Amino acid sequence: MAVYTHVSAEEMAQFLTLYDAGELRVAKGIAEGVENSNYLIETTANRFILTLYEKRVEEADLPFFIALLDHLGAKGCKVPRFIADRKGVRLQQLAGRPACLIEFLSGVSVTEPTPAQCRAAGEALGELHRAAADFRMERPNTLGPTGWRTLLADIGSGFDSIATGLGDKVHAAAAAIFSQWPDKLATSIIHADLFPDNVLSVGDAVTGLIDFYFACTDIRAYDLAVTHGSWCFSHDGSVFYPERAAALVAGYEAAHGLTDAERAALPILCQGAALRFLLTRAYDWINTPPDALVMRKDPLAYMRRLDTYRSLTPAELFGAA
Repeated sequence: MAVYTHVSAEEMAQFLTLYDAGELRVAKGIAEGVENSNYLIETTANRFILTLYEKRVEEADLPFFIALLDHLGAKGCKVPRFIADRKGVRLQQLAGRPACLIEFLSGVSVTEPTPAQCRAAGEALGELHRAAADFRMERPNTLGPTGWRTLLADIGSGFDSIATGLGDKVHAAAAAIFSQWPDKLATSIIHADLFPDNVLSVGDAVTGLIDFYFACTDIRAYDLAVTHGSWCFSHDGSVFYPERAAALVAGYEAAHGLTDAERAALPILCQGAALRFLLTRAYDWINTPPDALVMRKDPLAYMRRLDTYRSLTPAELFGAA
């Protein structure tokens, strides 16, 4: 979430007249994230999220996201649904952008999760995979290995503007990952971005999974790898917490389960997940407009994760002592 497109209070108030959502009282831009423009809106009736879609989210993909969240919500997953206006329309235009009004879910995201919160996140991810098993729409992962190659080329010499020698290091790690990437594991709809800031909690209980705009069809266990990298390290990637890893994987296995092949592939999947976020963070670090209300994220935090993943034994990755 972020703000690239600025919307006036008058424009928001007019937008809300399309809905049975009350009158605008307060609107606040949300700075976290890098993909869309987001506002927290409070009306005389309720709270909502107003999202304007930009950058990597294609308007043609929005019906997929709308249908997916409807499906997951109907299966009991705690996800925010898109709200229809008085005519049943959920996709609008605002300030020259595709826009949607979305349910607001209560809860807070944690910055340093406890093992209990990691277990709950793993369970929620497993429940999501179970609920999505019979969802029939598909969407390719544009930020899978093919997309990584494109980003490597697009960033080019820009790596070394972040840190001296980073380019050679990233290219060497990427070559090793590409040579070992699995191609026979089960695929499904995955969230692909289940960071702590995309999980809302009250205490140790998950109250919402949000920000599905990377959701796609890909290797199911890769989703656990993405979550592992974002939940089991310190924010800067310098410290790995095996107790978090053990809890996360145990929670996932309790809700969904892992095959022997998925467990064996998890080390390389985690390296791939670290590479994916290193690359997109590096690209955004170099290319984010200076006047955007957005928090740039440190690419080196994921280089540190990648280095750690390359040094861990499989047992250590799963949190074994």
